[in-house]
Amino acid sequence: MLSERQKIKNIRAASRLMVRELGFMNQNLAATDYPPSAVHSMLEVEAHGAMTAAQLVQILGLEKSSVSRMLAKLVEAGELEENMSPDDARTKLISLTGKGRDTVQNINAYADQRVAAALGKLDPFAQQAVSQGLCSYASALKACRENSEGKVRKSVNIVTGYHAGMIGRITEMHGDYYAREHNFGHFFEAKVATGLADFSARLDKSCNQIWLAIVNERIVGSVAIDGEDLGNNEAHLRWFILDDGCRGSGVGRKLLTEAMRFCDEQKFSAVQLWTFDKLTPARKLYESFGFELSKEWDGDQWGSTLTEQQFTRINSA
Repeated sequence: MLSERQKIKNIRAASRLMVRELGFMNQNLAATDYPPSAVHSMLEVEAHGAMTAAQLVQILGLEKSSVSRMLAKLVEAGELEENMSPDDARTKLISLTGKGRDTVQNINAYADQRVAAALGKLDPFAQQAVSQGLCSYASALKACRENSEGKVRKSVNIVTGYHAGMIGRITEMHGDYYAREHNFGHFFEAKVATGLADFSARLDKSCNQIWLAIVNERIVGSVAIDGEDLGNNEAHLRWFILDDGCRGSGVGRKLLTEAMRFCDEQKFSAVQLWTFDKLTPARKLYESFGFELSKEWDGDQWGSTLTEQQFTRINSA
């Protein structure tokens, strides 16, 4: 996993390269005779249909005087026109002229071709990552400019049941995290994959369920309740994992909330889980749901000696 400093360095370098390659260093942009600010203004006017100069100032983040001069030039060039607002005679609305609509159509065609050509150099997975990453990063930059509080959150969907690719994806998240943080090897990853494959075949039974956190059609978290492998009407909480980008976002709590609700509805006498003592954030989360440490011992099944732990949540209902 990259350090914070390396992430910043990489993003800055990529941003400079994009600015150059997309032509923002030039005096004109997108095969027009207009500078970047004018091209952006026309695209925003098209997107809104009609808007005020003040609205454009807010969107572009430019000085009011700069926007006024630029709009005056576009009106003089016949690209934009100003009309009185039907709701307020004191307000002027800016809209595209017929010439302006033709210009914007050419801008969009040019830009679409540039983006499509660049995406054609990438494999489908990289294309998806670029699309999602750029949208998230752009939203975060906008939030910083507007001094918005909190982080820009992705829309997370919690779904249940088997989903194509989940065995591989959950195994991947476990393998990556535990190899990097705790030096677990292929034996651990194989155990996860084998266990998940067996469990997936038993999801038709009402006592078993799995919850997946999905962002932009990608699994970023999971937790499962195995209601039959322990017997004695006890449930086994398994495969609780989050993608690196989701830790601390509240997704883990959402997953556990659904899992514990299911356990209560199924009236299991207890819920058991096995972990080890280095996973402090996870332990705090478990304890917030009523789990208590019930057993502790030294074990070396994952390649190094660890203090393994069993946590139990008793159903008091």
